[in-house]
Amino acid sequence: MSLRVAMVAGEASGDLLASHLIAALKARVPDAVFCGIGGPKMAACGFDAWWPAETLSVMGFSDALRRYRELSGIRGQLKKRLLADPPDVFIGVDAPDFNLDLEAALKARGIPAVHYVSPSIWAWRGDRIKKIRRAVSRILALFPFEPEIYEKAGVPVSYVGHPLADLLPMNPDREATRELLGIPQNAPVFALLPGSRQGELRFLADTFIGTARLVREKLPEARFLVPLATRETRLMFEQALYRCQAQDLPIRLLFGHAHEAMTAADGVLVASGTATLEAALLKRPMVIAYRLTSFSHFLMKCMGYLPYVGLPNILAGRFVVPEFIQKDATPEKLAEALLAQYEDKAGRADIVAEFERIHRELRQNTAERAAEAVLSCLRRQENGSDNGLAVA
Repeated sequence: MSLRVAMVAGEASGDLLASHLIAALKARVPDAVFCGIGGPKMAACGFDAWWPAETLSVMGFSDALRRYRELSGIRGQLKKRLLADPPDVFIGVDAPDFNLDLEAALKARGIPAVHYVSPSIWAWRGDRIKKIRRAVSRILALFPFEPEIYEKAGVPVSYVGHPLADLLPMNPDREATRELLGIPQNAPVFALLPGSRQGELRFLADTFIGTARLVREKLPEARFLVPLATRETRLMFEQALYRCQAQDLPIRLLFGHAHEAMTAADGVLVASGTATLEAALLKRPMVIAYRLTSFSHFLMKCMGYLPYVGLPNILAGRFVVPEFIQKDATPEKLAEALLAQYEDKAGRADIVAEFERIHRELRQNTAERAAEAVLSCLRRQENGSDNGLAVA
């Protein structure tokens, strides 16, 4: 069986998801070829990137509106190329605002369109499910509460779990990680993760530095780890340290190594996003902070359905860890929450127990399940029965 797969993945999280799926598909179909929009991890698996994944990176509604013409042009070029030389299947990895219109056009021409990662219809913009039903042949859902939503709407869906739950250990070794990083076992350590994108750092770097200063005032022996994903974000954080006159703080910058920083930490201050799930799977108590442009926050607030934004709280269905959004994300409030969490041993144990439950629920051998769902979708297409509602 030969297989030609077109894919579109944006940002680092999509690149990671797609790379694991490529590897799993190649294990089943060794001569499969992959092309489209992707990142370095996909390229390492043999993916032919016509455009790099970071092309699709946007920060909130304002940035998306500003770049609409550019992104629309790229999507038009990609659609034209794929329709001229159709792949066996198209897989859109996250990036729903870019992928769904493309998937609809391809599906209308008989090309199976799989969307990997459910858009957050359970949190906001639930009306998108109608568009999803028209656009996709199958949704691959990462979270266990999602399939029921799609089944009710008549959208074929497979629950595949979350790949991070497969990758991260059920019992992280904090002592060994501290030894690796050269950190005393008894020192209070906090990991600061202000975001992987430059836009996030612009909003949060100064706030996180101010928080570290206040924590240090109350806990003089505290030290801080700050993993940064790129040279650009590292430079931005260094400039923020200089701007805040905080060179005296015991802040250690790491190039990458976010998992090690979180594993070594007693508590994590983290921007809302995938990193909150990583912290939960590493069983680390956390405080979540996030800021957007005023316009983006206004729209999300108007269209949102849930009282929380952090994935650990969404998965638990309750506030397991505190969240501070927009004007509430001040150094004073963040430092108070981090210190209270650090001192509450019973509360920390409850948080860890809930995160262990979430980890077990999400650990599903995701890449293998996703690959099987894609190939099953192709088999249904060949048999003329691709409208079934089976939940894998």
